[in-house]
Amino acid sequence: MTRRLDGTTALVTGASSGIGEATALALAEQGATVAVVARRRDRLEALAERIGGRTVVVEADVSDPEQAERAVTEAVAQLGRLDTLVNNAGVMLLGPVEGAPLEEWQRMVEVNVMGLLYCTHAALPHLLQAAQEGPRQVADVVNVSSVAGRHAREGSGVYNATKFGVGAFSESLRQEVTRRHVRVSLVEPGAVSTELAGHNRPEVLEGLKKRFAGMERLQSEDIADAIAYVVTRPRHVAINELLVRPTEQQP
Repeated sequence: MTRRLDGTTALVTGASSGIGEATALALAEQGATVAVVARRRDRLEALAERIGGRTVVVEADVSDPEQAERAVTEAVAQLGRLDTLVNNAGVMLLGPVEGAPLEEWQRMVEVNVMGLLYCTHAALPHLLQAAQEGPRQVADVVNVSSVAGRHAREGSGVYNATKFGVGAFSESLRQEVTRRHVRVSLVEPGAVSTELAGHNRPEVLEGLKKRFAGMERLQSEDIADAIAYVVTRPRHVAINELLVRPTEQQP
């Protein structure tokens, strides 16, 4: 049976766990050959074994411009092309602005914004070429944002700023490349059960636990399914923005 992404390749950042891991699996199930990128090589190698085939493992911190460029270069060198980029790597460090550790803000900007920009910049020439010459005659950039890129909340100020920025960049890039059949899509998850919140300070974690108590959160596979839907649309269909929240989530 022919799968929708047969003959194409994809690069997924933040692929060592959560949404990135699930997305790599979902795209491979659709027939794509996948390059997985993150800092934890052991987890990437375990994921590559699950996927099988020609899966490419690249250990890299995308917040470093040289490592981000190398990740794309290695993926293209080994896979021969690049049809899909999923910018999933991100950190969420919440808390009040007053008295906040500045290193948390710096890390969020470096990963959520600059890492996404570096990877996109390095990948774009290959995506434009794939849109011209590839088997599907279309290429995709999927930027994983958040409901926090739509709704600002107390205690999320800098995280909100990074995700609003991702939304603005995505729309500007979309306008720049859409007539050349590179689709740019923004996927905005609500509350998902992943490791993302686990790096927060104890008092922040306690607040998050109370906020989402009793709510059935999304699973990583739910967002991976949404991303797979976006990139498997026919060439003339672009899903520019997709907000996915748990049924019980309000803001």
